[in-house]
Amino acid sequence: MVSLQDQLLKAGLVAKNKVKVANQEKSKQKKEERRSGTQSVDEAKLAAQEAQRKLAERNRELNAQRDAAAQQKAIVAQIAQMVQQNRQDKGRNGDIAYNYTHGSKIERMFVTAAVREHLVAGRLVIVVLNGVAELVPRVIADKIAERDAAMVVRVNKSTTTVEEDDPYAAFQIPDDLMW
Repeated sequence: MVSLQDQLLKAGLVAKNKVKVANQEKSKQKKEERRSGTQSVDEAKLAAQEAQRKLAERNRELNAQRDAAAQQKAIVAQIAQMVQQNRQDKGRNGDIAYNYTHGSKIERMFVTAAVREHLVAGRLVIVVLNGVAELVPRVIADKIAERDAAMVVRVNKSTTTVEEDDPYAAFQIPDDLMW
């Protein structure tokens, strides 16, 4: 089989130097294609690396969210366990209504006189867990507040501080005031 180029040379239709120049141009073009092909491979490789980096970043974000949710679930379980183990009795047939604020609402709990005194003194604290108000000792309430302060509803402090420029400093609120 004879190439078309050789056939044209034998027929005398093409000069040798023109064939040589055409071959050089052809080789230059192939070389250029190889170079540009290598560059497109590099670009594809860079694009693949970028896509892989974005996927890894997204996976890290999802893992962080999953870990945060698991940690929050563990905290809620710890709080539930602390409340369950340390809750105090409100007193059977509590006849005194003890009012407290939960969020923007005023809630009412019926307790005995002794439990009310503990609440006023700050030895007992009201904690709301899953919509149910429970009484726990102050030490446990402090531990719960470290984990989630929103669950601790009412903390009475045994010492009260009065500001110097308070115009109502002379009018102290009695501890036994029921509202």
